[in-house]
Amino acid sequence: MSNETDGNWVVVAIPELEPESVGRFDHAGRSYAIYRSPDGAYFATDGICTHERAFLADGLVLEDEIECPLHGGRFNYRTGEAIGAPVCIGLRTYPMRVEDGKLLLRVE
Repeated sequence: MSNETDGNWVVVAIPELEPESVGRFDHAGRSYAIYRSPDGAYFATDGICTHERAFLADGLVLEDEIECPLHGGRFNYRTGEAIGAPVCIGLRTYPMRVEDGKLLLRVE
């Protein structure tokens, strides 16, 4: 899939996400986790857990939280806050928007 860019905004090329789900998006050597909240809004964080480097897209989403598939640490994906042991370092978050039917992620 191609990645079109407009400044720092990148088209996210992942399959349609259902509410309370997560998908993996790789761009420019980085992995991002893309979330769709229960109310249909989109959010993005770093795609790798800060504890043991597992891909968060393989984790479980419950409301506003992602649970790491490796050791069960939890983060709030809206804020990036680490909220459940063993994680203690939060995730970086990234702005998202929908424009002309395309899902866009702002990268830096």
